[in-house]
Amino acid sequence: MSLVKQLWLAIIVVMAIAFGGSLIVNVLSARAYLQQQLQIKNIDNATSLALALTQLDKDPMTVELLVSAQFDAGHYRFIRIVSPTGETLVERVFEGEVVGAPSWFAQLIPLEAEPGRAQVQDGWRQFGTVVLASNEQFAYKNLWQGTLDLLLWFVLGALFTGLLGSYALRVITRPLGAVVQQAQAISERRFLTQPEPRTPELRAVSRAMNDMAGRIQAMFADESTRLEALSKRVNLDPVTGLANREHFLSYLREALSGEQFGSAGTLVLVRLAHLNELNAKFGHQRADQLLRALGSVLQGCDQENPGQRSGRIKGGEFAIVCPTLASPTEAAQLLYERLWRNWLPDWEPEFPDLFHLAAVGYVRPQSLPDLLTRADQALALARTKGPNRWHADEREDAGQFSLPAERWRTLLTEAVHGGRLSLAFYPVVQRDPKQPLHQEGMIRLRLGSEGQLLSAGDFMPMAASLNLTAPIDLGVVQLALEHLRQVSGDVAVNLSAETIADFGFRNQLVQLLQGFAPLCPRLLFEVPEYGVYKQFDAFCDLVRSLKVLGCRVGIEYFGQQFASNGKLAGLGLDYIKVHPSFVRGIGQNPGNQEFLRGLCTMAHALGITVIAQGVESADDLPLLAQLGFDGATGPGVTGD
Repeated sequence: MSLVKQLWLAIIVVMAIAFGGSLIVNVLSARAYLQQQLQIKNIDNATSLALALTQLDKDPMTVELLVSAQFDAGHYRFIRIVSPTGETLVERVFEGEVVGAPSWFAQLIPLEAEPGRAQVQDGWRQFGTVVLASNEQFAYKNLWQGTLDLLLWFVLGALFTGLLGSYALRVITRPLGAVVQQAQAISERRFLTQPEPRTPELRAVSRAMNDMAGRIQAMFADESTRLEALSKRVNLDPVTGLANREHFLSYLREALSGEQFGSAGTLVLVRLAHLNELNAKFGHQRADQLLRALGSVLQGCDQENPGQRSGRIKGGEFAIVCPTLASPTEAAQLLYERLWRNWLPDWEPEFPDLFHLAAVGYVRPQSLPDLLTRADQALALARTKGPNRWHADEREDAGQFSLPAERWRTLLTEAVHGGRLSLAFYPVVQRDPKQPLHQEGMIRLRLGSEGQLLSAGDFMPMAASLNLTAPIDLGVVQLALEHLRQVSGDVAVNLSAETIADFGFRNQLVQLLQGFAPLCPRLLFEVPEYGVYKQFDAFCDLVRSLKVLGCRVGIEYFGQQFASNGKLAGLGLDYIKVHPSFVRGIGQNPGNQEFLRGLCTMAHALGITVIAQGVESADDLPLLAQLGFDGATGPGVTGD
């Protein structure tokens, strides 16, 4: 029972006890008073009648007339004259019923006044005894009316007390509601702070919870900082701040085999022409300045293009994977213009022959060695064009499926309403591969009745540019709900970064899920990490709306923006899926093992399930379990 209900129950009990006690005391006091007055009246009337009879002749007719006149003039229950021998000489008795009060009331509270008695004399001889008792109906009427008045006043008092109590409870429970909301937020792993109420008892509770939430947030922030530093030390080049060779190649493998982005993209290589000579001529410090400046330019370019990642492959060679740019020429021109504008003018006077740039396209799935070989060949062709030149390898088989924008609009609109969208389900298993955690539903778009299936990365970027992600994501949720009605287990679906910022979509989603309330606890929603931080406030609102309905929420491709992960302590996430670039080759990377072990420990402290993405081999599952992962997904799990 809630505290508010307990307070109301206490008020009701107190009012009932007060009313009951007051009623008993009042009725008993009134009854005692009325009994006393009736007894006095009985004695007075008996004395008066006896005196009148003493002065009159004692013939039977006169006595009876006087008794009848007294009985009719007053309100008596009976008048009786009894001889000294006990014989009844005259008797008149009221034969009606008590009026003015219910019979049950008269039986419950009887009035027991003693009858009045007086002697009647006949000269010096006793004629008899007058015995009379007044009728109690008027006393009952007054007693009943007094009880009703008392009840009315108590009802009015109870209503006034209830209204006053409601206002008082509202004032008292307002800070209590904030404390309850904070406690609920903590139970949902959202560590929020609230202003301290003025009530001393509640202030102590709120202060304790605020302190706890603050300590947890500080602990999470400290651990995030430590893990971020560890991740940088393990996965980033210390000079340029770009991804090192191992981490970049792991990310590139994911782009060539995963479904986070489209099936076609571009790999760009930038090679410094004479790094060794630069080191020898100008020293390592000056050469490091040049490398840091180049790294800064590449990082800025990465931030402007979703999914783009730069890395230092070796001494003077850099690589950039552009999963959202399928045209090598476009990718090469964009990067070359960026270098020419922000980097080359500061160094060309000292180093006229500074770099060469090459771009090659790829189509998923593709062999990494083959792609690197093609990139080296393109780089050799760029070198033949002269200093600071670029070359793009355009092949007909390297382009992605392409259509004009209007054709894309028609195709995607028809897909939403024409049943061309479907879900491909992949298992997410627990530490034991035979125990499923849930199924992940990946969206597919069919081209025509017998056409090829496109993955989300092939058409969702175009859907985003055409503002069609919201109806597509809503269709995905409907497909997942239909699947849940037919099978057991849980299903996870992906929401695009653009959709979560659409307020209309969130309203439609909530209305849709409210119609399938029993299925909501089995439905999981995932949002890519870059979308979470791009639309963080909208994501927070989405999480709160979905958690109220009983759905679970997670982040996929987690770990690329670890510097911002301190915000996650207040979200109440249910799970995270770690980016494949941290998971691939985990057995040969002790640094990443330490990083992932710390990440799992921190997530578990917040009650968050940790899942590994992109697991290439089932042989990695025991090691991932040792590091603290609760589940895994990828080719090594699905058998693809």
